[in-house]
Amino acid sequence: MEKSDVKVKGSLCLTLKKEDGTVEVRRKDNIIVAGGFDFICQQIAGTPANVMNAIALGTGTNTPVASQTALTAEVARQAATYSHTAGTQVFTLSATFNPGVATAAITEAGVFNSATASSGTMLDRVVFSVINKGENDTLTAQFQFTLS
Repeated sequence: MEKSDVKVKGSLCLTLKKEDGTVEVRRKDNIIVAGGFDFICQQIAGTPANVMNAIALGTGTNTPVASQTALTAEVARQAATYSHTAGTQVFTLSATFNPGVATAAITEAGVFNSATASSGTMLDRVVFSVINKGENDTLTAQFQFTLS
């Protein structure tokens, strides 16, 4: 019998469309937190919970660690769209924060299984250099997860 390790790798792509039409793109790898791995195990062989269905943004800058269960300073959360092509080992979750939503100096993001702010299980967390989202800007967050 062949033995192989199963790995999950996540990354985030942020696309900020400014009011003046300029576009800023940022990519950053993230960590799967301990609660995220517990969630994956439960979904496969335990008692399934709500699926990962939301992306949250915040202004926290603390280094991500496996024991975290929430963003440091959440400012907004949106329902996420799931996408997967059968036969591949990749899936994405994406959400768009329209003008008037998440207007802040955004520095952190994560995926959750609840669209309600400050609730649910966090799958992953990432911090990045500041993205200043103005009142009339649109920010799209796309998390890509690769299983190998």
